[in-house]
Amino acid sequence: MTVFTLGQATLRALGSMTGTRKPSRCGTPHRTGAPVLRDSIEAGTFEDMFFMVPAKGETDKLLRIARRTLDAGRQLRREARSGVRTLTVVERRIAALTAAAVRVYEEILTLARLNRGQVFPSYDHLSGATSLGRATIARTLRILENLGFLVRQRRFKRIEAEGPGPRYRQTSNVYRPTLPQSVLAYLPRWMRPAPLPDDVAQQENDRAADMARMRAGLSCRDLAKVTVGGPLGKMLEKLGAGIDRLERESQNGPQPHTHLI
Repeated sequence: MTVFTLGQATLRALGSMTGTRKPSRCGTPHRTGAPVLRDSIEAGTFEDMFFMVPAKGETDKLLRIARRTLDAGRQLRREARSGVRTLTVVERRIAALTAAAVRVYEEILTLARLNRGQVFPSYDHLSGATSLGRATIARTLRILENLGFLVRQRRFKRIEAEGPGPRYRQTSNVYRPTLPQSVLAYLPRWMRPAPLPDDVAQQENDRAADMARMRAGLSCRDLAKVTVGGPLGKMLEKLGAGIDRLERESQNGPQPHTHLI
């Protein structure tokens, strides 16, 4: 039986769509001529699954945790300078948190509370609301994202333009504030969430195991259908159907003629 790797199956499923075009280097314009950034997703295809409405009081809790994490980072920097301890990777990220980053996080949490979790401010809006420069805004967003306080997704959108083929333009990013589990050990005990009861934790583990078994039994097409939506999901469904077809052909291929041996 012929075994295909994911890359081989993808190339065979795409067929002539792959063409002979050489991959563009990092930082070069999109093949349409528009400066679309890496890892961008088309606007309007994923926001329903990305945005989450914060629970009552959740944004205030996240802001208190961010401020306490800032205090913990200052303490870690003092201990590192005095030679008392050597910082781990997580501790270095906590020590990199700045007051400007917490201020930007406060503005994002305010937008999440007012707009039911739909947060997509521009750099200019964040700069005007916090009185910080654009370069500082970009730096603080990276700090928050690396630490786990923030999930950021770049977006692009189609625009009308002359000439054949679609044209795209980068649009504002979308943001979702989150609670990083890595900082909980550096918070006061009264700020840490209570551990789940043993029976609830076991139910969560069983549910995760059942979900993993269900996904493992899905075909490539069905897996793309249940995990990704929008035009991207439809494209992945077609690709998954091609991979499934190749796997069936490899399994149903001609059997060896053992009587001739």
